[in-house]
Amino acid sequence: MTPVELSRTVLRAMRHAVDAGELSVDVPEKVRVERPRPGGRGDYATNVALQVARGAGRSPREVAEVLFPRLAAEPGIAGVDITGPGFLNITLAGSPAEALVRDILRLGECYGHVHPDTGELAQIHAPHEVRALVVADSARRVLRSQGVLVRVTSDAAPEQEWADVLGVRVDAHGRPPHPLPTLRPVPAPADPLRLGRDAARWALLHPAAHDHPRIAPEQGGDQHLAQRETNPLFRVRYAHARARALTRNAAQLGFDSAPGDLQSPAPQPLLDHLAAHPPVLAAAARHRAPDRLARHLVGTADALLGYEHAVLPVGDEKPSAAHRARLALAEAAGTVLAGGLSLLGISAPTYL
Repeated sequence: MTPVELSRTVLRAMRHAVDAGELSVDVPEKVRVERPRPGGRGDYATNVALQVARGAGRSPREVAEVLFPRLAAEPGIAGVDITGPGFLNITLAGSPAEALVRDILRLGECYGHVHPDTGELAQIHAPHEVRALVVADSARRVLRSQGVLVRVTSDAAPEQEWADVLGVRVDAHGRPPHPLPTLRPVPAPADPLRLGRDAARWALLHPAAHDHPRIAPEQGGDQHLAQRETNPLFRVRYAHARARALTRNAAQLGFDSAPGDLQSPAPQPLLDHLAAHPPVLAAAARHRAPDRLARHLVGTADALLGYEHAVLPVGDEKPSAAHRARLALAEAAGTVLAGGLSLLGISAPTYL
């Protein structure tokens, strides 16, 4: 059971408790599950009982005790503990890592996306400025991944070269009759087109909206084109290419991937980054902040590059079930990187 599936399971248990008259409360749309903090128990924990206790007119621990038997009876859950004022600590049956990898490989680049459409509508308005329009374009992509229908407008039509090179587009342009919430990142200090589509978009999207992007050569803008470790974009694309290379190398050794027991040591940083991908997408959409996704991809790439050495057999070592499971994990990480880059409007080459 993945974190997303577990969140849905907790919501289902609460709905059943409400339907049975055990709780009287409005069921929230989403429930957050996360790794237990130091000293916690189980594989995941949720504070949903604390979240709804006031509305239920009961103490958080009483709410947790109502949910406890329903969660414990759910397939895929091995045990539930109530700790502190009412935290639910959940132990999953089987391997959470295996379930996570299976989920990513099943969904492909749509992992973390919301289907079907939520029916939610969003309006994004931007000034006639290249960085603002690139951020608006990527925010549109991220919002669409969360099932939101998006309309992007601008004070004026994008320059044709912005559309041709950077791929930006708007649904309408002109001064709106009524003021609209407007994306206003710090403007680009120089023309980014000389960097080409991928590097230019990364240079404009990776910094937070209040930070100054580095574009001009004297500002270190050429770093975005450098194929070295100091370039975050290169690390992300290189990690994706390495994941694909591992699959090819494994085929040459006569084996392929299969989710399973990774054996020790578990690559927890990589697993944590993959599990965090859906909530990162949700937050990037909610805040219209694709920079959150960009920074998350850098962390995912670094975690994969720190683990890739353990994927393939070494020396006279024969391919084992653990190698197949590690290869599946690497493929899942590559899939997340490719999907994330696509939402930023950046390509993910198989060879680099």
